[in-house]
Amino acid sequence: MDTFDHILNWKLKRGSHAFPGKDGGTCINEAAIVAAGFPYQPVRAVETMPACFSRPICRLAMLLNDEASDEERQQLLPFVTRLACADTAKVEWEREVYIAQHLRYRMSFQDRLEILEDALAIGRQAEVLAPAEVRSRLDAVQQNAKAATSVADHLKFSKIKEWLAPTL
Repeated sequence: MDTFDHILNWKLKRGSHAFPGKDGGTCINEAAIVAAGFPYQPVRAVETMPACFSRPICRLAMLLNDEASDEERQQLLPFVTRLACADTAKVEWEREVYIAQHLRYRMSFQDRLEILEDALAIGRQAEVLAPAEVRSRLDAVQQNAKAATSVADHLKFSKIKEWLAPTL
C-alpha cells in the first residue's frame, strides 16, 4: 500500500464523470486510464476503454466501484495501476469464466475484492509503473479540474439521480 501513498488523495466515486474534481472524483476505470498515461475520458462502458485494459477485470472493477460504500470504494485505489493488463482472447475468456464462477449476488465487498485480486493473477500482469510517473499523471488531471468536486457531485445532478433512484 505504501507505493500508493501518492494517489491516496484521489477519491474514487460511484458512476462515470465528465471530468474529475480537485479531489480526483472519478471511478476506478477513469483513474486507471489516467494512471496508464492516456488522456482523461469518462467511462460509461468498459468497451470504450483503451485496448490494453482487460474487459472482464475492468467490468468487475466497475461493479465493485459502483456497489461499494464510499469508504469501501477507496480500497480499490491500489488496483488503479493494475487494470491495463489485457491478454489474449483465451486468457480474457478464462478471466471472464473465473469471475462468473466465483461472483455471487450476496457477497461481501471484501470477498468480491478477493475475486478481483484472483482474476488479476490470471494471465499477463500490468507493467509496474513508477510511482512518480503515476503521481504526475494524476496530479496533472487534478490541476486541470475547474471545480472543487466532480460533475457527478453537482447539486442538480444529485437531484436528478435522487428522482431516478426508485426507478433504477
